[in-house]
Amino acid sequence: MKVLANDGISKAGENRLKEAGIELLEAKVSQEHLINFINENAVDVLLVRSATKVRTDLIDACPGLKIIGRGGVGMDNIDVEYAIEKGLYVINTPNASSRSVAELVFAHFFSLARYLHESNRMMPLEGDTQFNELKKSYTNASELEGKTLGVIGFGGIGKEVVKIGISLGMKVKVLTRKPRTESISLQFFDGQTVCFKISSTNDMDDFLKNTDFISINTPKTEGYILDTVQFEKMKDGVFIVNTARGGVLNEVALLDFIESGKVAGAALDVFENEPNPELPLLMNPNLSLTPHLGGNTLDAQEKIGTELALQIIDIKKILE
Repeated sequence: MKVLANDGISKAGENRLKEAGIELLEAKVSQEHLINFINENAVDVLLVRSATKVRTDLIDACPGLKIIGRGGVGMDNIDVEYAIEKGLYVINTPNASSRSVAELVFAHFFSLARYLHESNRMMPLEGDTQFNELKKSYTNASELEGKTLGVIGFGGIGKEVVKIGISLGMKVKVLTRKPRTESISLQFFDGQTVCFKISSTNDMDDFLKNTDFISINTPKTEGYILDTVQFEKMKDGVFIVNTARGGVLNEVALLDFIESGKVAGAALDVFENEPNPELPLLMNPNLSLTPHLGGNTLDAQEKIGTELALQIIDIKKILE
């Protein structure tokens, strides 16, 4: 079996595959040459992340493919249903990067609440001449403890965000399409485990009421989850972080509500016009911005590679 990891794979994943006698082609093939490369090299497994697209034309043109794998959660760059109809196995790693994304959510929350995103810009420019003025301008900072955290989405990432919120002493609300109750377990360094029962709501108005921090952790959606109507119902001074997908919130409306003061600050790791975010977003001092870094930690990449490799090894046994 030959595996093409077109967007890369961790050393741990590579080692797992080689130990199982699977050949790894860790090449980076451009989209326009991908079909020819797969066919000429008799590739059985195509592994991608977000850069490579696996559409119906590629699936039809590569009859030797047996498995398509996505290193991450979202599958919007793969025509999943069509691939399955054609008899291919489609795999992903829904939990491997969850903790990394959740920690980025709180990196942004801390940055926004303490003005770190702005002070890191201004200190190199004015720190030597306007030190006391800058100090005064950042005095309206907030703690997270005791505040209300609203989490939109209750998958693997949403659950990790909830865990961190609980560990910080935050009150937690969860919004899902259908209300449900999940058990959340926090494990501590001394072996103790504390369990919490968290019930979600599908009542947007109740969810937004008195919520101080909002994290969006959903798959790609049809239409905006947060648009003008939802912004209007938020608590004044709310903080928002989107590490989900571009297009789940209205970026133009977000800027309007930042300007009005309704939204105290927001963070975007993903963008509607990715990879070319709109200039007004990039220049707004009330935004904390990252270039789609959610799962980009060494820890997550090791987990992703290992999880993909183990799934491929299991499928190989079925196919033999």
